[in-house]
Amino acid sequence: MRGGPSVLGIVLAGGEGKRLMPLTTDRAKPAVTFGGTYRLVDFVLSNLVNGDIMRVCVLTQYKSHSLDRHVTTTWRMSSLLGNYVTPVPAQQRLGPRWYLGSADAILQSLNLVQDEQPDYIAVFGADHVYRMDPRQMLEQHIDGGAGVTVAGIRVPRSEASSFGVITPGGDGLQVDGFLEKPTDPPGLPGDPEHVFASMGNYLFTTKTLIDALQLDAEEPDSVHDMGGSILPMLTARGQAQLYDFDGNRVPGETARDHGYWRDVGTLDSYYEAHMDLISDQPAFNLDNRQWPIYTHSGQLPPAKFCAGGIASESIVSPGCVIRGQVTRSVLSPGVVVEEGAVVQGAVLHDNVRVGRGAVVRGAVLDKNAEVPAGATIGVNRERDRELYTVSEGGVIALGKGRRVV
Repeated sequence: MRGGPSVLGIVLAGGEGKRLMPLTTDRAKPAVTFGGTYRLVDFVLSNLVNGDIMRVCVLTQYKSHSLDRHVTTTWRMSSLLGNYVTPVPAQQRLGPRWYLGSADAILQSLNLVQDEQPDYIAVFGADHVYRMDPRQMLEQHIDGGAGVTVAGIRVPRSEASSFGVITPGGDGLQVDGFLEKPTDPPGLPGDPEHVFASMGNYLFTTKTLIDALQLDAEEPDSVHDMGGSILPMLTARGQAQLYDFDGNRVPGETARDHGYWRDVGTLDSYYEAHMDLISDQPAFNLDNRQWPIYTHSGQLPPAKFCAGGIASESIVSPGCVIRGQVTRSVLSPGVVVEEGAVVQGAVLHDNVRVGRGAVVRGAVLDKNAEVPAGATIGVNRERDRELYTVSEGGVIALGKGRRVV
């Protein structure tokens, strides 16, 4: 951060993403396409870079080729100023083994910290959709003198089992408890039906993080996870404080999309987050010129509508050719929708082809999937459950390069 404290960004991007199958069959979850032209990892990287954290290491592990390629070809920073965004694969520096957890991933990558000698370390997750100015969180961290500051967001208590839950102290800042995915956590004082969920974003004073990682590595029963091990340890020592995400103000945000954050770890949440993008007044507005989400989608011609093709309440990316009818959908680059075809409430990834007279409803189709002329998906749910992946919420997913029967 120019003219201020030195901050190193570490993005945790090594998860398998099993709950997002089949989209993660042969790619890491942070590399999954989102919003037409973006990858999930673009959101956290854009937040860090917009917030002047210009030296960022992306820790990868499973099925990382697509992610590595996207980061290296898209996120080219100014080497003249010493800035970089770089993928860091599992290096096995502590022995011939994979990462045991997110804490172990950072422990095995401490050479990155030793090279940079930062004052603070921002450890952020790689698979959430949101805007956030990390400078405001850093300012609170420095002013509060904590060892770690955890970003939290209010969520219904009924959803607590999907998150790490933060119990704030009487001053609203000190963290009195940290529970990883509890089934029945206590509600907040004055708001018993909500809890503070951890967003997976942490700001550490460097020495605090290094000491905690080394102590955790000596614990044979530890799960070596940031939320499951490191945060409870520092909470017990009184070194953790809460940052309320609702207080974060991003330039160019609207009242409607202020405080938007989605964990898109399941097919249902992934689909719902896409539906948040497409209305005239979207819940999350991609068109914020003051805090842009950066990406690179290749050199393609503008989208083309011909033969009476129409699209409403939809995102249509470059290179698309629309000859049929598209409503409430998100189309990635190169999608072709032929005459007489109907696409409703769908998310179509790169180069999907929907043939003449075909119907696609409530489905997510991965890259290079094909819907032949006259075929349907999302019309007969019982048949779809026999042939394809169908989520609990009824979202149908077709894997990369597959063909609708």
